[in-house]
Amino acid sequence: MSLEDKLSGWTGPSSDTEQEKQDRTERMIRDAIDSHAPFNNCSLKIYAKGSYANNTNVRSDSDVDIAVECTDVLYWDEAESGTHIPGKPYEGIWTPAKLRSELVAALKAKFPNQVDDTGTTAIQINSSSARVDADVVSCFSYQYYMKQGTRSGTKIFKTDGDSIVNYPAQQLENGIAKNKQTGYVYKKAVRILKRMENAMAANGTFRKLPSFFIECLAFNCPNPAFDHSTWTACLREILVHIWNQLQGEEPSTERWVEANDCFYLFYPGQKWTREDGRGYAKAAWDYFGFK
Repeated sequence: MSLEDKLSGWTGPSSDTEQEKQDRTERMIRDAIDSHAPFNNCSLKIYAKGSYANNTNVRSDSDVDIAVECTDVLYWDEAESGTHIPGKPYEGIWTPAKLRSELVAALKAKFPNQVDDTGTTAIQINSSSARVDADVVSCFSYQYYMKQGTRSGTKIFKTDGDSIVNYPAQQLENGIAKNKQTGYVYKKAVRILKRMENAMAANGTFRKLPSFFIECLAFNCPNPAFDHSTWTACLREILVHIWNQLQGEEPSTERWVEANDCFYLFYPGQKWTREDGRGYAKAAWDYFGFK
């Protein structure tokens, strides 16, 4: 098989069988929550996020990420003091601990002996012959107020006392936009990069990297990098761009961003570094024997 044929085969999403398992997993999680009586008095939004929702997942990363967002409570921050005038404080029962405990109870009732709630963030549902692995997170509506507008996201409270702000809707919207701008090449290229990362991790060529990080590397490549007549040429330009742009220390301007365009991609405490991006590009270049 030629390299071009190999890369072309890597552009597709999960197989139909895998997609069916993913969809079934999501439906069963929704059923578990809908049938849990304590949630009758809670306004919830249940939706997929991450690679599954963005259609950039591949077989080796085929787990489903589901957010269970309580919209009865709004958490917020402001860029500058006085940007937002808060309303009456929430006085209901839905605290982070209450929401998570009820979600765990609902999932354990639906998936006996398949739920692992020992993680600090996600509640994991183990796969079966008919389902894929799933990570379910309880979260609350969140607004970030700025002088020029607001950002709507979610706030996740970890069991270790920390919290995380996510912007899944923005990631979805940005991915759709960039895919259209590149003639529907962007998401196919992301799948190539993810399958390449899986292949290198499997044979020990390079260490395992988060799927979201790989997607962000592609997101920061300019649209012309995806405009080629062959996948080989497309991949070469993407890898060259990643390698060149991630040289040296983090700049003060023109910094790379996450695919949600709400956070910088590199900052202290992040799960990855500029060196990880450079190393991945170099390892992939050598993996295919590019000159």
